[in-house]
Amino acid sequence: MDLKDRTKKNKHFINSLEFAIQGVKTVFKEERNMRKHVVFGGLAIIAGLIFQLNRIEWLWLLLAIFLVWIVEIINTVFENVVDMVTDYHFHPIGKKIKDMAAGAVLLTSLFSVVVGLILFIPKLIELVKELF
Repeated sequence: MDLKDRTKKNKHFINSLEFAIQGVKTVFKEERNMRKHVVFGGLAIIAGLIFQLNRIEWLWLLLAIFLVWIVEIINTVFENVVDMVTDYHFHPIGKKIKDMAAGAVLLTSLFSVVVGLILFIPKLIELVKELF
């Protein structure tokens, strides 16, 4: 009997969707940094509405926001897998994996900051010029 015979794959879209939503809820509930990323993403969306971004600007902004969220979820997956495999004991390879995953979040967050600066600094400068 091979592995395919012993496991049942979930073939119902609704069940798969429920599992995915539960995964997002779990990351949001358990990861402080994810909650921060969601707050900052929400603030960026509010700023986009205030400054009336055009379609291309919205695409860049949403790309930056969702990339941070996705990479934070992947980082959390790596952390949980390392913790499970090492039974929460230190292992140098586990540390490297966690550090690299955290580095991916850092780089993605820096990318998002750059996108935000490129989108919003010209609009802020324009606003200041109009006020004075």
